[in-house]
Amino acid sequence: MSAAIYPVILSGGSGTRLWPLSRSHYPKQLLPLTSDLSMLQETAKRFLDARFAEPLIICNNDHRFIIAQQLRELGIRPDRIVLEPVGRNTAPAVAVACLLAAEHDPEATVLVVPSDHVIQDVDRFLAAVDTGRQAAEQGRLVTFGIPPLAPETGYGYIRRGGPVAGAEGCFEVDAFVEKPDAETAWTYLDHGGYDWNSGMFLLPVAGFLAELERLNPDLLAGCRLSVERAQTDLDFLRLDHDSFAGVQSISVDYAVMEHTDKAAVVPAEMGWNDVGAWSALWDIGAKDSDGNVTQGDVLCHDTADSYIRTDGPLVAAVGVQDLVIVATDDVIMVTPKDRAQDVKAVVETLAECDRTEHMFHTRVYRPWGFFQGIDAGGRYQVKLIEVNPGSKLSLQMHYHRAEHWIVVSGTAQVTKGNDTILLQPNESTFIPLGVTHSLENPGRVPLRLIEVQSGDYLGEDDIVRFEDIYGRAGATN
Repeated sequence: MSAAIYPVILSGGSGTRLWPLSRSHYPKQLLPLTSDLSMLQETAKRFLDARFAEPLIICNNDHRFIIAQQLRELGIRPDRIVLEPVGRNTAPAVAVACLLAAEHDPEATVLVVPSDHVIQDVDRFLAAVDTGRQAAEQGRLVTFGIPPLAPETGYGYIRRGGPVAGAEGCFEVDAFVEKPDAETAWTYLDHGGYDWNSGMFLLPVAGFLAELERLNPDLLAGCRLSVERAQTDLDFLRLDHDSFAGVQSISVDYAVMEHTDKAAVVPAEMGWNDVGAWSALWDIGAKDSDGNVTQGDVLCHDTADSYIRTDGPLVAAVGVQDLVIVATDDVIMVTPKDRAQDVKAVVETLAECDRTEHMFHTRVYRPWGFFQGIDAGGRYQVKLIEVNPGSKLSLQMHYHRAEHWIVVSGTAQVTKGNDTILLQPNESTFIPLGVTHSLENPGRVPLRLIEVQSGDYLGEDDIVRFEDIYGRAGATN
């Protein structure tokens, strides 16, 4: 039996076109957009198969605890969760993954996939991997092409060459083609032999690293140094900042695939969609008799062919067609379906105006649970706090604010100065300004409490941590 394939899940995207649900501190791959599971979880589930070893995840620091928690919910223990100190596109990420896989087996094969794509036919996906493996074992750098269903201008294309000997269903790559205009895309459909570039790769580690050494030795050297100097932090592997930040930011297509003579492509229909905009969720969603895809508290009257989703208030749509309407508890976004790609421009404007709606939801996740803003005024703010069973907030203090905690459900163990008390529902305590304190859930059900903060400054950076089981002492997240 062949050795197991090492899955590599890339989770560094921000999904700006799916705002306001997708935000930089909680992007689309961490959201349940197409099922009850997040897109990351759906991706990881595909590798619960004997073909694969434990997955390796590459992500950024801000998402580390959320990703670890989502994997635990599925009972998946990753090989490693690798933290990039800065974003450097896909080529450095793939290089790091291959270097780490080579530590297990220098002759390993890695399967690199994004964390935010939909694959509706997993059996065909696995069959495509089996097909590609025949070519990868010959030293080919394999990518997966999606036979085009429409003259899509938002994807790059791959032009197939002749078949790869000894790997039925696998073809030479004749050329990688940039995103075309509409007229050119039609010619690709008419001509045949062109596939959408899915951004998934099956790579023999030794062969890929050899080609990267030939084509971009400086990038490989920087990645190798970042791995050699990496530090283990709890369940995470932190790449060395300086060496990784110094490598070129470039995609694996530009760095290697477009310049190697070893590239091969497996065309495969697998119900693939990169969910690049809200209109894509309408395309793949279950539609009612009027062609609407709805989720949440939605009422439609004389409305057709629209995507309407709310995670907050009731949304009533009357006499509209071909719209995307997405509501959260702090934002309502409306756009024609054919302008859904332009949502990214709103995100850019929010950043230029120094607003925060493109970065944070009102619910902010932490390794111990979450907090959610409820109300705020001149010298106060009110939050809902939920602490997971067995979890504990850091021992901390604040210079500028006092806090009043009221338990709603569960049991709270509160450390306040030198005292420790237990609070049950409807009981409360007051934390004066400058007093060290901590909060723990010793029970088996989530702890929920209302926190009322008051003071001259209420920012999240007014935290001094003294002890923290998550290794965040001195940090603000």
